[in-house]
Amino acid sequence: MASERPPPPPLTKSDIAKEYLSAYNSVCALLWLSILGRVVLLVPITGVESVYEGAGDFTKWTQTVAILEILHSAFGLVRSPFLTTFMQVASRLLLVWAIVDQFPAETSTSPFYCSMLLAWSATEVVRYSYFVLNLRGSVPGFMTWLRYNMFYVLYPVGITSEAILVWKASAAAGEPWKWVGWGLLGFYAPGSYILYTYMITQRKKVMKGKQAERRSRAVTQ
Repeated sequence: MASERPPPPPLTKSDIAKEYLSAYNSVCALLWLSILGRVVLLVPITGVESVYEGAGDFTKWTQTVAILEILHSAFGLVRSPFLTTFMQVASRLLLVWAIVDQFPAETSTSPFYCSMLLAWSATEVVRYSYFVLNLRGSVPGFMTWLRYNMFYVLYPVGITSEAILVWKASAAAGEPWKWVGWGLLGFYAPGSYILYTYMITQRKKVMKGKQAERRSRAVTQ
């Protein structure tokens, strides 16, 4: 009589968290890939004026899902610093709900709305895909390179586009919201510096680790 196989070990809290984060990042990667595809298809076919109609609402709710990332950081589910996570998510929510949604005539048909979505979606497709692969313990070299090099171009494009949209909406707003908008623009320089330098620091850590790994392999061969 064949012996029965032992039951699989019970899932630990770490296992459950890993599976949840893998599912979350996979869904987010697909959502942002959909936004990227919509923008890339709509611009050459119908022009920048139709991008908001074709992707605006979808982008608003996709970005709103990222509120969960603030909670992930706050409760220690991920190692991302709470301040940088909060700043990035909050600034994007401000853009989609308080700027573009409230002032569509001034912002939604602007080419800077398209450039913002392209920068956001390209960044997020790579970022979430990298997280999924990293959780599975197998990240291809090209994905690591994209994750820690694309931001040099995409961050300035996204931040510049955001600032211009805030400026256009503020110019059309009445008192006192006009001054609130101008005040928000004053936070863009220090806020952008914090996010940008954080990514540069992360890149240095990762690249240094990759170099050490390659040297270790070379010694053992």
